[in-house]
Amino acid sequence: MDYSRYECLKIEKADRVATVTLNRPETGNRIEHRFHVELQDIWADLARDKEVNAILLTGSGKYFSVGGNVKGMQDRPGGDVFEEGEMLEPSGGRRIVQNILDCEQPIVCAINGDCIGLAATVALLCDITVASRTARIADPHVKIGLVAGDGGAVIWPMLVGPNRAKEFLMRGNLIDAVDAERMGLVNYALPQEQVLPKARELAQELADGAPWAIRWTKLAVNKAIKDQFNLIMDASYALEMCTFQTSDHREAVRAFVEKRKPRFTGR
Repeated sequence: MDYSRYECLKIEKADRVATVTLNRPETGNRIEHRFHVELQDIWADLARDKEVNAILLTGSGKYFSVGGNVKGMQDRPGGDVFEEGEMLEPSGGRRIVQNILDCEQPIVCAINGDCIGLAATVALLCDITVASRTARIADPHVKIGLVAGDGGAVIWPMLVGPNRAKEFLMRGNLIDAVDAERMGLVNYALPQEQVLPKARELAQELADGAPWAIRWTKLAVNKAIKDQFNLIMDASYALEMCTFQTSDHREAVRAFVEKRKPRFTGR
């Protein structure tokens, strides 16, 4: 399998483990248009790769990912417009979640630093998560006047229960990894230097195991997540698109750019 077309992701293979690194450290691995498209495609490509029995996902630099480009949102005429005037397909967020859930190989995520927004959704959809104790996790869509529509409403309640998930998604606040481990949002919270070695150890163990037993166990458990995905995702994504049209969203983006607190009016 040729992965040379990927620019935002670095893919390395060894001993039946594919390591996928979010590779735009100069922007905090901010997820802009091309990054978004590559996050759709990579899981389908890896699923077809006969040399890969397990996948390790991590970020380069200080952050796992700071999430989307909030400053870029001030130029949107009303849809998901990213750099260079390119329009993101409305189904794009759905495809990322669906392709992760459909990828047969187990995915271990090494959350090396702050993990925000869509990046948090991607990380939490992985099968095992290992986070740095210094990392923080959040889905702060509401902070910029948006519904958590790109998968957060699917996976957070599955991991921590509906009421706790609603608190985090409606407040949009940062959670440190130690608290995340305590409540079951991530599997492990470890010192920074232990995160990648532990994640590699887990990925290698899975790669060396019985492939079909492991893959079909994942398939069985993921059926419950897919039921929630089919129930929630279209509605949450449509509602997010609606909130892009609100004055509150535009005010939140202006406030972010101007480094001030937004003044929400419910319009």
